[in-house]
Amino acid sequence: MRKSRQSIIGLSAGLLLVFLMGQACWAESPVNTNWRGLAVKGYDVVAYFTLGEPTEGDSDFSYEWQGATWRFANAGHLAAFKADPEKYAPQYGGY
Repeated sequence: MRKSRQSIIGLSAGLLLVFLMGQACWAESPVNTNWRGLAVKGYDVVAYFTLGEPTEGDSDFSYEWQGATWRFANAGHLAAFKADPEKYAPQYGGY
């Protein structure tokens, strides 16, 4: 009886470990990116606030934040994002 109880406890612990490891493998990135790792498909998120329209970012003005590459149309937009990324980044990582 004691041996079977230990086996059940061991099996339960093993299944819990497998479940938790599986959860970690399927965890989503904090930021939604495309296949190249670009946030918002490479569009300048600051431009939505300053220009009021979608504007493609330039690879010359890139910044790595939250595991994603963010692109901006100019150095001013890049500096604004660096100063306060939460202000400009999409809510919930863009999911």
